[in-house]
Amino acid sequence: MRIFAATFLSVCLIFQGLTVFASAGSPLKELDRMADEALQLTKFSRYEEAKSLLEKFAMQFSEEGVKDGRLTMDELRVLTASHHEALRALTNIHMSDEERINRVTSFRLASDAISSTHQPMWVEMETSVMKGFQEVKNAALEGNKEAYNQHLNSFLSTYTVIQPSLKIDLSAERLQKLDSKITYIDKYRGDFSSQDWAGHLDSLEKDLQQVFSDPHKDETDPSLWWVITITGSIIVSTLSYVGWRKYKGQKQQRKRKDLNH
Repeated sequence: MRIFAATFLSVCLIFQGLTVFASAGSPLKELDRMADEALQLTKFSRYEEAKSLLEKFAMQFSEEGVKDGRLTMDELRVLTASHHEALRALTNIHMSDEERINRVTSFRLASDAISSTHQPMWVEMETSVMKGFQEVKNAALEGNKEAYNQHLNSFLSTYTVIQPSLKIDLSAERLQKLDSKITYIDKYRGDFSSQDWAGHLDSLEKDLQQVFSDPHKDETDPSLWWVITITGSIIVSTLSYVGWRKYKGQKQQRKRKDLNH
């Protein structure tokens, strides 16, 4: 029973650690709020204020965001790159207002993808992405190269906004498959006279739909699940062993009684 008690205590400590880990994410929520405020300032063309807020984000992120290894290296890399692009957009005098908003929006969505525990914000762009792709597909089916190029450029611009978030929420294999198909239709523009091209567009459309219909990722560290599984196995083994010893002891006790009689 001592072994069982110790094992049970270990499991309790593991799940207590999970609770602490979840509550430890509060600094990320504050950083997410700052990212949202920076986006709102950008939409109102208050670029200097937005820039100052992003710089403050960077300082606070370096202190809180990477503390205790809460984020993976991939998440750190994606968010840092997205932050850099947003900051560069606010200081580039040659960039259009629309492109500035797009890049800051991309950063804001990436920040949310890291801090959100439920449905991420980038899923809300499903209508824009799918509508843009449908226009690309219609132009291809009609054989209209000029319209195809125009709609494809618009679709790629919209897709770029959510791409950093996808890097956070999707597996590398799933994202690579999606990106390769998008790269293909961009690289071979106008080559949609064959039936294979229509099939390629259908395949890409299906992948896009699946991405938006199943956006959730498993937030739990796989190594943690491994520990829980092993611990559970130990509990089962311990209970089985205790039960077996008890059964054997009772059997021997009955045998001794029979011999005495």
